[in-house]
Amino acid sequence: MVNKNLVRRRNFIAGIGAGAMLAGAGAILKLTSEKSDSVTPQSQNSSKLVTASDVAVKPSGKALPEFQGISQWLNSPPLTTESLKGKVIMIHFWTFGCINCQRTLPYVVRWHEQFAAQGLKVIGVHTPEFAFERDANNVKRALKQHKITYAVPLDNEFKTWNAYSNQYWPHLFLTDRQGFLQYDHIGEGAYDLTEQTIRKLLG
Repeated sequence: MVNKNLVRRRNFIAGIGAGAMLAGAGAILKLTSEKSDSVTPQSQNSSKLVTASDVAVKPSGKALPEFQGISQWLNSPPLTTESLKGKVIMIHFWTFGCINCQRTLPYVVRWHEQFAAQGLKVIGVHTPEFAFERDANNVKRALKQHKITYAVPLDNEFKTWNAYSNQYWPHLFLTDRQGFLQYDHIGEGAYDLTEQTIRKLLG
C-alpha cells in the first residue's frame, strides 16, 4: 500500500513562456502560496498545479540515492549506483498516463540517442499514479509506443520515489560522473537548459 501522504497528483503545466525560464542551472525555483506561480496543494481528487516558471532548482550536491523497491527492470538488467559510476546519469520520474510526462518523453528519448555514446545513462523511473499504470504489460506497450529503449525500473511501491523525496510527475535529475546530483527540474519545459547541463556534465 502506498502511503497516501506521499501520493501527489501529477502536475499540469500552464502558462510556460520563454520569459519564464531563468538562465543558469543553479537558478532556484521559489514556491510560495502568496504568488500566482506557486505550487498549490489540492485535495486527493484534484491536480496540483505548477504554473509558469518550471526551472532548474539549486543543485544539491548529494549522492545519487540507491534504487529501492524495484519490482522489475525493463530494457536493462538491475542497476545500482555503484555500477553507474563514471556516467552522467539522468533520472526521469514519470508515469505513462501522465500527459505532461508524455510531452517530455521525445526530449528524453532524443537525449538518450544523442548522448549515450558520450557517457549519458538515462533511467526512466516509472512510478504509477493509477492501478492500470502498475501493470508491467501496460508499461511495456508505452515503451514501444514512445520508442523508449533506455532502462525503466518499475517503482510500484514508491520506494525510489521516496528515496528522492519526490512529489512530482514528471521530475528530472542529473548527476555528474562522480554520482552527485547537480540538476533538478520539475515539470515540462527548460529543454535547452537541460541539454546545456547535459553537455556541461559530459565535459
